[in-house]
Amino acid sequence: MPTKSPDRHTSAAVEDYLERILDLINTKGYARVVDIAQSLKISQASVTNMVQRLDAEGLLKYEKYRGLVLTASGEALARNITRRHQLLSDFLRLFGLDEETIYRDVEGMEHHISQPTLRALEALTAQLARQPALVARVREQIEGGK
Repeated sequence: MPTKSPDRHTSAAVEDYLERILDLINTKGYARVVDIAQSLKISQASVTNMVQRLDAEGLLKYEKYRGLVLTASGEALARNITRRHQLLSDFLRLFGLDEETIYRDVEGMEHHISQPTLRALEALTAQLARQPALVARVREQIEGGK
């Protein structure tokens, strides 16, 4: 079974970096190697290696000791990854799962889900959000199965 994302055949690690970089830029206004390392709980040397790889792939611009910015293609990919993560989280939240479980499960699923399946979940989530009685019945069945 392939471990690549359907988006650009990027690895889960690349996707995690791009997602985190975009989040840092959105919350702090910038992303530096030290911030990424702290956020991902890995060494600065590992982050530097990946950032250089992402720079070589044209997903970001990196200047040593200055920080980095996402390129247009890097930002588009990061936004798609973030959207996928949010959609999966929203779907699981409908069923009253706790946030820790949702986070852990989404981290496992988000890198392997196909675009057709993602579109199906998006449509299902939208429909379920309009049918609270149905969601309540499903939640009751979930609770009954514990």
